[in-house]
Amino acid sequence: MSKVFIPKAYRSALTLYETQTAIGMIKRIFEDNLSKALNLKRVSAPLFVEPQTGLNDDLNGVERPVEFDIRETQGTAQIVHSLAKWKRYALHKYGFKVGEGLYTDMNAVRRDEDMDNLHSIYVDQWDWEKVIDRETRNVETLKDTVRKIVGAICETQKELKAHFAGLPDLLSPEVSFITTQELEDMYPELSPKERENEYLREHKTAFIMQIGDLLKSGQKHDGRAPDYDDWQLNGDIVFWNDLLGCAHEVSSMGIRVDEVSLKEQLVKAGCEHRAKLPFHKDLLEGKLPLTMGGGIGQSRLCMLLLGKAHIGEVQASVWDQETISACEAAGIILL
Repeated sequence: MSKVFIPKAYRSALTLYETQTAIGMIKRIFEDNLSKALNLKRVSAPLFVEPQTGLNDDLNGVERPVEFDIRETQGTAQIVHSLAKWKRYALHKYGFKVGEGLYTDMNAVRRDEDMDNLHSIYVDQWDWEKVIDRETRNVETLKDTVRKIVGAICETQKELKAHFAGLPDLLSPEVSFITTQELEDMYPELSPKERENEYLREHKTAFIMQIGDLLKSGQKHDGRAPDYDDWQLNGDIVFWNDLLGCAHEVSSMGIRVDEVSLKEQLVKAGCEHRAKLPFHKDLLEGKLPLTMGGGIGQSRLCMLLLGKAHIGEVQASVWDQETISACEAAGIILL
């Protein structure tokens, strides 16, 4: 089966020049909408961290970070997989208060990623994190924040379509909330990805909740590192992509672990040794604030709003020859 899906009679609605203009507009408009909706301040963030700090995200625990040695320090550094843990530390260090948050441009290299229409080894996100308190550390806060993010995306699309009328129809701002266990109960014979496709085909915009823990079947819907999201208070924002005929995830987010959920999830993941790392020790000792946060894919969002068939149409990356040949034959221009 080919890793590249080519929609029938696909032609980009925008020229290459118009695409670059539109990408710039999306990034400016959405950043402004997101920061206003969630009360976020822009900060600078690292491209790499030292592995012994425990700040890097290990994703599903099997992906290899890009690591290099540093002449001056005689040590090594890893290019981040994401900034999930760094952001929480930054909120503490910079003195953010409850109700305030940060966002940043995050660039990462995930060299073990399986590449297809939606996946690249180059990752670009708006990473955001916000301080909450014990009273607001609940599912109602999570859902309210999801609705605000979806609202910011839909407002961005409206402004974009005012300049480029030929772009896809407006996304649905109405969010359907469903847990991974409810999805398994509805579609027990399907794979997790197939369940999402079936659900999004009908509901168009959804938040798939509670990702990382085992389901009743003994399987996981998807992997999540045990030391940032609380697996009971997280999820993915997903839209229906009519062009590709599939669920299109744009954000992974959630309320972060506290002392109790961190201990529980480290045990479930067989990662108790991480409790001795600096970040984890600070968290377990109550030195870090309670937070929620996530990443919103920049290329993923641009691809959806611009009606692009392949993520390589909105980002410059490296592709295998099969992808290059298939796209070239279909008239798809990879940046």
